[in-house]
Amino acid sequence: MGFNVLLVGRKLPNSPALQPRTYATRRLRLLFKKGFLFYAELNFRLFFFLLFHRCDILVSNDLDTLYPNFLISRLKRKRLVYDSHEYFCGVPELNGRPRVQKFWRRIEKRCFPHLTDVMTVCDSIAHLYDQEYPRKEKVNVVRNVPNRQRFPITKSREELGLPTDCKLIVMQGAINRDRGAEELILAMKMVPNAQLLIIGSGDVVPQLKELTQRELLKDKVHFIPRVTPAELANYTALCDLGCSLEKDTNLNYRYCLPNKLFDYIKAGIPCVVSDLPEMAAVVRGSGVGLVVAEHTPAAIAAAINKLLNDKELYASCKVATERAAEQYCWEREEEKLRAIYLK
Repeated sequence: MGFNVLLVGRKLPNSPALQPRTYATRRLRLLFKKGFLFYAELNFRLFFFLLFHRCDILVSNDLDTLYPNFLISRLKRKRLVYDSHEYFCGVPELNGRPRVQKFWRRIEKRCFPHLTDVMTVCDSIAHLYDQEYPRKEKVNVVRNVPNRQRFPITKSREELGLPTDCKLIVMQGAINRDRGAEELILAMKMVPNAQLLIIGSGDVVPQLKELTQRELLKDKVHFIPRVTPAELANYTALCDLGCSLEKDTNLNYRYCLPNKLFDYIKAGIPCVVSDLPEMAAVVRGSGVGLVVAEHTPAAIAAAINKLLNDKELYASCKVATERAAEQYCWEREEEKLRAIYLK
């Protein structure tokens, strides 16, 4: 669109080098890595960074960067776009922490009623925000879906050290609590002639590795650290089935629409997902896989086995991914984003 973009983030000791980009980037080095002091330092540093940098539009990604952007937008009388990637006050990390949740809710209540340009990732979360903060302008929905064109498969299973004599199941992305990884690992005991790839990073990976070892599943479950988008797409396309098994433990997960679901669709592999409103609607509506009603290893294994063993069902789901990939692609969603920025 011809905008001059500066993306601001933070740099950790283990942060990978940024891939070449067509816009400028700036990563802040912070003293604190997590907790209250981290968020306090981030917001403080971000406020002064924005104060001394010229801009026409401010964009805040999620609630943890909203307040400094909001203050600067009022101070400089600049337009602010709030891009809420999730229902922040409903994330699992805030469960059982009422004081922390109340802190973020107070910031949200302070800022949200004054925002004019807000977008989020699905209809359910947009509806929640519209109910909580009635405003003249409705929350826009821009789904986070991939481009229509697939990444090329540049490496084979053999080159990646993957087995060639069995089915491959994948769970990828953020491997955090309540995403069903534990149950999926245990389900592998009941899925013959198949192995599981867990690709990505997250707070429960160490516990998952311990579980895998304790249950004697090291030959059936493999962990692959975070990789680049192109590398991840290569792994995904070589698999036979993808899983997205978030639990209904908080509002953020209840209404989630994970990137990995659309990555599976784009890669042309059927999927097994939780019976949550947004995910289930996509899968049932497009016919790209099966929905599991229970978060038990047995129920997950039954759905996986049904897909892998019923050749007619599997073929039907695979064909459906081609149609769904045309529907859930960035080429359709980007027009909504353009409309927001061109107001």
